[in-house]
Amino acid sequence: MSDDLWSATTALVAPVVDPTPVGGVPIVRRRRWPKRLFLSLVAIVLLGVGYLGLSLYQVWSTGRSDQARDVDAIVVMGAAQYDGRPSLQLQARLDHVLELWAAGYSDTIVVTGGNQPGDRFTEADASADYLVGLGVPDAAIVRETVGRSSYESLQGVAELLAPLGKRTVLIVSDPFHMLRSRLSAEELGLEAYVSPTPTSTVTGGESLAKELKEAAGVAVGRIIGFDRLLDITG
Repeated sequence: MSDDLWSATTALVAPVVDPTPVGGVPIVRRRRWPKRLFLSLVAIVLLGVGYLGLSLYQVWSTGRSDQARDVDAIVVMGAAQYDGRPSLQLQARLDHVLELWAAGYSDTIVVTGGNQPGDRFTEADASADYLVGLGVPDAAIVRETVGRSSYESLQGVAELLAPLGKRTVLIVSDPFHMLRSRLSAEELGLEAYVSPTPTSTVTGGESLAKELKEAAGVAVGRIIGFDRLLDITG
């Protein structure tokens, strides 16, 4: 075998050695991408938790701030009704609306909410009847009777108020519900403020659970839009 052929064969089978050994020991180059991937995932999780925490704080703080002022209309978000009688939760909202209306913040009240299958009354009609029974003129009340969700109800409110030249609204609901209601209204082109009912029947652990759920909805809705959030969650 020639020297050239022997050299070529040896080169093929000989192990590859780091050409720059230190103290006679070859340098081993460790892969760094697993560590970088892990740190990236940790950073993403921390950012997500921080974002959710910020949303939770905003849900909490908005529910404890009263922005009552002169507006084109006071809007009360619907809640359960029982054969035309408002639930205690809805009644608490309506009692607060009555106070705001009597204080002169607006001469128009918009009641919202459709009905569930089998119901004879809508949430809006139950609310209107309750307010009329307490002395509010029927002519001062606008009914949004088809919304099956907060977003749909506020969409209906925007459509009802537009022909009347009304755009600024003061939204009344439970404290946990305030931030998402305001952001949804703003997404629909309304200038929205909030006035949470001070006598909400949702308290303690139930309130905290609602706030956590609302925080998640707000966090996602701000990214994809509240209309898209409704499409996903139903």
